[in-house]
Amino acid sequence: MNLPRILSLAAALAAVAAAAAVCVVAGSFALYAVARAYIGPAGGAAVVAAAFAVVAVAVAWIATRKAAPKAGAGIPPPPASPIDKVVAMAKEHPLVAVGAAAVAVTVMVRNPAMVTALVSAFLAGNSSPKPPK
Repeated sequence: MNLPRILSLAAALAAVAAAAAVCVVAGSFALYAVARAYIGPAGGAAVVAAAFAVVAVAVAWIATRKAAPKAGAGIPPPPASPIDKVVAMAKEHPLVAVGAAAVAVTVMVRNPAMVTALVSAFLAGNSSPKPPK
């Protein structure tokens, strides 16, 4: 994204946030005015606080509920690829991943022939003809 588009998006988000704040203030004042007429100033404030507490609980419930997995048609998930396994291991053990990366960099720096062999194998693997299906 370019800078003018990012700034336009930021301005739009600020405008929406300001409009939402105005609506919240106006709605709370209207609720307070109605409740104050029936149960007094303290009761009106309590009604406004209770209304916003209910809204907060609803938003928290929506944000923290777990998504129910959709039942598959009996098809097992595909096996994890080696890359997925490495990423999962790195997420579970970040210090081990940093150590392994440091060892790999050290080996590559001390043995540039290994880097050349890996790059040529990768490029040769991409250019080789695909087997017929």
